Amino acid sequence: MSSIGTGYDLSVTTFSPDGRVFQIEYAAKAVDNSGTVIGIKCKDGIVLGVEKLIPSKMMLPGSNRRIHAVHRHSGMAVAGLAADGRQIVARAKSEANNYDSVYGDPIPVKELADRVASYVHLCTLYWWLRPFGCGVILGGYDRDGPQLYMVEPSGVSYRYFGAAIGKGRQAAKTEIEKLKLADLTCRQGVIEVAKIIYGVHDEAKDKDFELEMSWVCEESNRQHEKVPEELLEEAKTAAKAALEEMDAD
Repeated sequence: MSSIGTGYDLSVTTFSPDGRVFQIEYAAKAVDNSGTVIGIKCKDGIVLGVEKLIPSKMMLPGSNRRIHAVHRHSGMAVAGLAADGRQIVARAKSEANNYDSVYGDPIPVKELADRVASYVHLCTLYWWLRPFGCGVILGGYDRDGPQLYMVEPSGVSYRYFGAAIGKGRQAAKTEIEKLKLADLTCRQGVIEVAKIIYGVHDEAKDKDFELEMSWVCEESNRQHEKVPEELLEEAKTAAKAALEEMDAD
């Protein structure tokens, strides 16, 4: 049997001859088919943005959210299967509350990311489980300042200045790398993230989308909150104007 998946993708516990676990790669494909999710670390906090694709015009705005608060000072954006994402969010909330009750302090973002990554990795170790078909970007504020992590379906977790997952991740990463994040405030970051999400959205292939954004910054008193409505509308207007200007060129 060749190592193209034949015979080696029937169980998550089976390695192919070249050391690959195909079910984890299939889970990563589920993430790649999702709307783009972006997180950036600015000088005063974290901004999370999601291109939430709308499968039906009958769906109420704000339903099936992709950004969740997991603690007072941290939030999580999900790409991939929304139902799988809810399980990870529930686990993250449980870990954060458990740490708070044991130690009497808010959970550090690194500790939360490590615990969530360990939980995700657990589902790649047993034959009766399947990997989570979603990736998450976790942003928060603790005693070490703003921090941003991404957890992949394999259970790998890295800390980032800026991260993107989903359909438009490559184009989004290219645009994030152009930003001077160390000099950017979260207010400016909201507008830049909106521009990137509108820029990577493919109107010809994709359905309509709803822009979801949240932040954890000095302006929000280091609490994870939705971006204020007036700032979100300002960001949408700026993003559409930038898109029209690009099309005109």
